[in-house]
Amino acid sequence: MRATAPLVNLLAPAHEHEFEATPGLPEALPDGEQVLWQGAPDVRLLLRQAMHLDLVAGYFALLLVWRAGSSWADGQSLGQILSALAGMLPLMLLAGALLTGMAWLIARTTVYTLTNRRVVMRVGVVLSITFNLPFAQMLSAGWRPRGRGGDIVLSLAGKDRIAYLHLWPHARPWHLNRTQPMLRALREAPAVAALLAQALKDAEAARRALPARAVVVDPTRQEAPVDPAPPETASRDPGAIGAVPA
Repeated sequence: MRATAPLVNLLAPAHEHEFEATPGLPEALPDGEQVLWQGAPDVRLLLRQAMHLDLVAGYFALLLVWRAGSSWADGQSLGQILSALAGMLPLMLLAGALLTGMAWLIARTTVYTLTNRRVVMRVGVVLSITFNLPFAQMLSAGWRPRGRGGDIVLSLAGKDRIAYLHLWPHARPWHLNRTQPMLRALREAPAVAALLAQALKDAEAARRALPARAVVVDPTRQEAPVDPAPPETASRDPGAIGAVPA
């Protein structure tokens, strides 16, 4: 008998992550790290903001008006016009169903995790990818209101880049050169932003409280001593999360 490849159950993605130590985390948290919040995108918000259902519905509405106007200009009867419009309904329903199903799968397979040291994003419908974003690599964080919810945008430091297609739709739109990860379509965005702001502030205070590393200078070597306090690589207020322009 020919062997067959195992099927992926998209309706019950928990089986894909059964080896996770904690849901949404690739491994157990180290000592001293704790989860502050976990969540996922809201399906309705994701459908309207990332899948752009409103724009698609407006496009089909214009098509219906154009079809009705052209049929009326051709002298067709009311019954013929309604029949022509009804012929477009299956395509409209199919497009809406595809967008809704995609938004539902993305929301169901996504887990955002905020700890006192980092942000973890487990994303991907078929192939899951986990992104660990330590606070030390964040230049800034901001949130923007979107209807009844909002998004939290993270700006990363360093030369490393995350491919936009690997993150989509969990990335700030149109920022392709320097991708900005985004916790998208959150109903409780203001509360999560407040938690993240406090966590960043506490992490910065703990870092500053660490004693400076001792520097041992070899007296036999003729060179200037090393300054044990390196300059700051980025200037920011770690406890301030401001609004992000759309």
